Amino acid sequence: MIAADYRDRPAALRKRPTCGILAAVTRHVILLGLVVLAAAACTAPERPAVPVTPPGERAAAPVVRTPLPEPVPPVASAAPSTLPSAPTVTLPPDAIYVCVVDKAGHRVQTVIEFVPKVHTLCKRHPEMGPCQYERNQCRSAGGRVYASGGKEITLAQEAEYDKKVMRVRFRAD
Repeated sequence: MIAADYRDRPAALRKRPTCGILAAVTRHVILLGLVVLAAAACTAPERPAVPVTPPGERAAAPVVRTPLPEPVPPVASAAPSTLPSAPTVTLPPDAIYVCVVDKAGHRVQTVIEFVPKVHTLCKRHPEMGPCQYERNQCRSAGGRVYASGGKEITLAQEAEYDKKVMRVRFRAD
């Protein structure tokens, strides 16, 4: 019965009135929203700097991060080398890790120092949580972690550490 009533109405009453301007504005707003969303997705977030421990808090802090002085650049030799050399890392005596961050052509080196108890733990077992946390903190700021002897600790080495302690990582992939 409802369908019969609908068919009996004149054609002008059967169609819903639409406003051409409203449809055009809605299309433009949706298009503008998609452009803004695409632009926001293309920008990379600024990486935070490696946090440095303030001088007043260094006595009570379990982990102290202090910036290293700028290393003196080596004198260029007469024969240019074609292979890029590994970055020179200045490691203070008895330091375990140095975080090296390159920003806009400027290299910043920060030494990572632990309280004595954690220092001996990280020296013997670098795979343990506090040590790994500090290395990941450096990497999240865009840095690279170097151990004593100037050897870089890569993510492949971190995976070996995880195998050693049989740590399981659950991923949301």
